[in-house]
Amino acid sequence: MGSWAAAVRTTWRLGGCSGLGGLPGVVARRRRGSSRPGGGDRAAATLSDLLQSSVVGEESGEAAAAEEEAARRQRRSPREGTVLLFPGQGSQFVGMGRGLLRYPGVRDMYRLAEKVLGYDLLSLCLEGPPGELDRTRHCQPAVFVASLAAVEKLNHQRPEVVESCVAAAGYSVGEFAALVFAGALDFAEALYAVKVRAEAMQQASEAVPSGMLSVIGRREANYKLACSEARKHCESLGIENPVCEISNYLFPDSRVIAGHLQALEFLQKNARKYYFTRTSMLPVSGAFHTRLMEPAVEPLAEVLKSIEIQKPLVCVYSNVDGKKYMHSKHIKKLLVKQVVSPVLWEQTMHSVYERKQGTEFPYTYEVGPGKQLGAVLKKCNLKAWKQYNHVDALEDEEAAGT
Repeated sequence: MGSWAAAVRTTWRLGGCSGLGGLPGVVARRRRGSSRPGGGDRAAATLSDLLQSSVVGEESGEAAAAEEEAARRQRRSPREGTVLLFPGQGSQFVGMGRGLLRYPGVRDMYRLAEKVLGYDLLSLCLEGPPGELDRTRHCQPAVFVASLAAVEKLNHQRPEVVESCVAAAGYSVGEFAALVFAGALDFAEALYAVKVRAEAMQQASEAVPSGMLSVIGRREANYKLACSEARKHCESLGIENPVCEISNYLFPDSRVIAGHLQALEFLQKNARKYYFTRTSMLPVSGAFHTRLMEPAVEPLAEVLKSIEIQKPLVCVYSNVDGKKYMHSKHIKKLLVKQVVSPVLWEQTMHSVYERKQGTEFPYTYEVGPGKQLGAVLKKCNLKAWKQYNHVDALEDEEAAGT
């Protein structure tokens, strides 16, 4: 097929570890030339040991085909284009991935993941135990791989959906999967970065008793005042430099507030005062996307220095500002900043689906475990949600649905 997807498939490869070679499938990355930047740091050395990727040069004919398809995508009607959404931490469950193993390349993805991570990710996903799968260091790589495996399923069942993709977005760690899908990152290198990120975030979360509080508020809810007074409460308890801030903007009237546990307990006790109609603690180990994650910044920044990043072949939207990534330096900068910045998911959904009145909305596919992003999309944009589909990571349906 003389299309963008065909051109991409001929040049993309999953970065194969020694003995695995290039892996098939659409989940891979376009290589333009050769070397990975050198460096004496330990992270780069580890990457070199783990990721002996086969580098495939890009031929001029393939580049022309990709450019031609990019131009064609810009001319197509909105309904012909598709959007892919990649879930984040919290969507994992024991058994995910079971319905994906029969699709080409998926078992190879999990074999490669075992080499990169140093443990059997597939067994952990299929058998648990849940307590281990839910640990930050495990669930982030697990969701990352399961989501990209779901793309392989979608590509097998509905290749036209993958071919016609015009935009992608990922929630928190899901952003790494979106960038792999878009050709900006190599699968194995991105997985290694996710491993470093997850381990560093878990370590940071264990250093301070902290957490995340999901809040549904009325229109008059004052989140900034609530967080400010919760910090003052912590100071009265003798906590220095307390943290309590919005870490996730989900949909109108829904926020996640993260910080010291004492601050979150204060908010729950005083929910009525701030016009919070419902609050619930999230089952996570720390205050993600706040400055309590600052110890995780440097490890991720260091590993990203050793990774070659390309400009995405489809639009990928950043959690940090809700805008499209522009170039490789932009990606590196914002992936690091994302660790300590709130996830602007509501704003991202507005950016992805912004269009003139009367213009049709594209078909949207959530690829990976859970349907949380679909539920959020329904709250953000009901018209866009009506074209929503989910590619299941558990049951092996006959088709992905339309």
